[in-house]
This record gives sequence, structure tokens and C-alpha cells, in this order.
Amino acid sequence: MPGFTFTQVVQAPPAAVFAAYADFEHAPDRIADIVRVEVVTPGPVGVGTRFKESRLMFGRETTETMEVAAFDPPHGYELRAVSCGGEFRTRFAFTPEGNGTRVDVDFRVRAARWWAIPFVPLSYLMTGMVRKCLARDLDRLRAVVEGRRRAA
Repeated sequence: MPGFTFTQVVQAPPAAVFAAYADFEHAPDRIADIVRVEVVTPGPVGVGTRFKESRLMFGRETTETMEVAAFDPPHGYELRAVSCGGEFRTRFAFTPEGNGTRVDVDFRVRAARWWAIPFVPLSYLMTGMVRKCLARDLDRLRAVVEGRRRAA
């Protein structure tokens, strides 16, 4: 299953980092590439929460429906999306480190439909693009949490 892991340290306590990273509804205020988020399920965020995230990729707007597959504040959460025959899972873990929080991100993709299996080699190429996009998102979130960049 293609994927990658990514780690960063944010100079803020885990509860504050988790709260900012898991605030999906307000992501467009913090991440420039996200155009809008529409929360589909009512109530507080938790396992089963679904939202549609629209973002700019390759100069075009694309929308994916994400589902919260795991939610354990302030320790971590996992997002799941099924698109183009693939299942995409992104797991975030928040661990105290010194005066801050280590954020570990694990991204994986697998064929979710039989007809998508021949496209698995292409997913290896796409993970590089996703890694760059996620790294940019995380850098922007870290800057907001650390107070180096104000939310829009």
C-alpha cells in the first residue's frame, strides 16, 4: 500500500495542536489551498463525522468527501476518503515533546475497487504530490498555532 509518514514539532501543548488541526470547519481560514469545507453531519466532530473539502489542486478546484474514522482528543484522529476507486487514510498522532507537540502523520492509499488495482502504480507517483500538499498544509497550521501567522 503506497504512502508516507511525516513528522513535525509544534511549539504548543497537544490539546491546542489537536484542537487546531481537527477544526475541519475552519480549515479554509488557516490553509490557503482549501477553498471551502461543508460539514455534512450535524453535531460535534467525532467518529462518523463527514465533511466535503474543496481545495485547489493543479489550478483546479476539486472536492472530496472525508469521514472521521477515529477520534481520540487530544491524542489523534484518522480521516478516510474514497475517491476514483481508491481508499485514502490519513492518521494524525499528537504526542508531547519537550514544551511542544510532535505531530506524526501517516498517509496510505489502497485500491478500494477491483477496477482500480491496475492504477496502483500511479498512486506511487501521486503520493509525492500529496506529500508536498500535506507538508504545506501542516506548515501553515503550525504557523497559526505558534502565532507566527494569523488565521485569515
